[in-house]
Amino acid sequence: MAAEKSEDRGLVVTREFDAPRELVWEAWTQPEHVAQWWGPNGFTNTIHEMAVQPGGVWRLTMHGPDGTDYPNKIVFLEVVPPERLVYDHSDDYEDNNTHFHVTVTFEEQGSGTKLTMRMQFATAEEWKETENEFGATEGAAQTMERLRQYLATMEVKRV
Repeated sequence: MAAEKSEDRGLVVTREFDAPRELVWEAWTQPEHVAQWWGPNGFTNTIHEMAVQPGGVWRLTMHGPDGTDYPNKIVFLEVVPPERLVYDHSDDYEDNNTHFHVTVTFEEQGSGTKLTMRMQFATAEEWKETENEFGATEGAAQTMERLRQYLATMEVKRV
């Protein structure tokens, strides 16, 4: 996996998976799947709603290993199966402090998939706060590894 800062306002994560693009897309867009791998190591998820369509909302609570709950709200802006997702991500508090824009692309690489996720914050300060408080770069690496591991179980179930 490669992760790099993007214009000091965010992060670009690239990871290749040994799984067909349609399967990676399914793991990313179906609530029963995404609940199994989303987030850094030790996190679990409760998916409250997930409408993967332009204007659709995905609300989830990430449960940290220390018992802290992190409400999240995602609003999908663009959905092009199985190629691209574009969404705005915020916490799900009334003041919506944390807010960033995400583009995820799914590219066929032979029998595998290259996934690129670009997270961009409004300001460099917001990005730095998120990186310092939550360790976003390491969290993204752990999340992509969890996805890789989960995809292997999906492949087994399909055989």
